[in-house]
Amino acid sequence: MSRPIPAQARAKPLAHPLLHPAVRPTLHLLCALPLAWLISALFTQQLGANPAEALIRSLGDWALRGLLLTLSITPARVLLGQPLLLRYRRLFGLWSFAYALLHLLAYAVFDQGLLLGEILRDIAKRPFILVGMLTFALLLPLAATSFQAAQRWLGGRRWQRLHQLVYPALLLACLHFWWMREAKNRLAEPAVYALIALLLLGWRFSRSSRPRS
Repeated sequence: MSRPIPAQARAKPLAHPLLHPAVRPTLHLLCALPLAWLISALFTQQLGANPAEALIRSLGDWALRGLLLTLSITPARVLLGQPLLLRYRRLFGLWSFAYALLHLLAYAVFDQGLLLGEILRDIAKRPFILVGMLTFALLLPLAATSFQAAQRWLGGRRWQRLHQLVYPALLLACLHFWWMREAKNRLAEPAVYALIALLLLGWRFSRSSRPRS
């Protein structure tokens, strides 16, 4: 007569890979790698003849890439049937904001000497700087209210409405990038990012416009 298998010896169902405790630290590390490389390249003089400009623009590039990645999470969740992907959307969003903040600080310090008057004159003189500032102004309340305490305080519906500001922020970020590169006739990369942004926004619009059963 066979003995019953002890409960602790029974095979346990495998946890989903996205629930592994190493996933979140790994994603944080991957998001931090571009920043680590830029800091290293700055101090080892690998950013070219104009390191300040290279640093400012690279930080902005990674902010836009992070924003596109953040907005890709929901379509990926739906198309791949992986609802657990939503656990990491805030992570990517906050990293995108961090790069945007560093982009702004690097511009203010290295390009304008942290002089408010010079920054205001530059905003009035160059439209793409104005658009960049508007983009940051839209991202700021999203980052400030990205935590669960803010969501509870605002209520789910108001929180969702507020976070729809990410859509105009994405369009303004693409316009900022386009105008910046247009001066040097380097539009291939901005065109790719703009196309991705339009696809993401088009996907959301098509889903929101479907009649509910």
